[in-house]
Amino acid sequence: MMLQAAGGSSGIGKCIAIECYKQGAFITLVARNEERLLQAKKEIEKHCINDKQVVLCISVDVSQDYSQVENVIKQKLMSINYLGSVYPSRAVITTMKERRVKPYNVYVTVAYPPDTDTPGFAEENKTKPLETRLISETTSICTPEQVAKQIVKDAIQGNFNSSVGSDGYMLSSLTCGMSPVTSITEGLQQVVTMGLFRMISLFYLGSFDNIIRRCMIERAKYGTADKTA
Repeated sequence: MMLQAAGGSSGIGKCIAIECYKQGAFITLVARNEERLLQAKKEIEKHCINDKQVVLCISVDVSQDYSQVENVIKQKLMSINYLGSVYPSRAVITTMKERRVKPYNVYVTVAYPPDTDTPGFAEENKTKPLETRLISETTSICTPEQVAKQIVKDAIQGNFNSSVGSDGYMLSSLTCGMSPVTSITEGLQQVVTMGLFRMISLFYLGSFDNIIRRCMIERAKYGTADKTA
């Protein structure tokens, strides 16, 4: 097994690399921060099974009101979240296609990681709007090890969707649309639970709307107080 991890000097990416390394995978870590990259490489190599395995990785997210995010930050996020996946994929697609089956033996697993206790999440919280923070706090935070194990497990099994926890399963089912299924059982579960999950989601949406409304009222109250001061 070979793994190319774009974004693995910390957080989920690094934990996925460690999990695969424990199973004998050959790892290529790709990251922009050389210092973090070398630190991650040393940490991952501690789990080495054979002396031919290799490693390298990073994870960043900025959450703020759209109008307040500067162009340079937008470009940075595009480079990390979009181009960081495009370029590595283009680099390996030719050799992946040579392995053939369905029709080239290439399978895709789409992961939906929840809020995870990573350096990137800590950075995100520095600029996260109050509404977003309160909504995020309605569910528990996961460890990167827990998320990584689930993603690796689903990828090895060839599952198209990979989610963590009951909320993650519900959301992946609600948004399945025309996506492929791994088994007939999975397809039947999505069909049977769709109506129930949609009803549950309406209560979630109502709760989130209340949070947003309360925050808006608080801001308006403080704004009025500042003007009269």
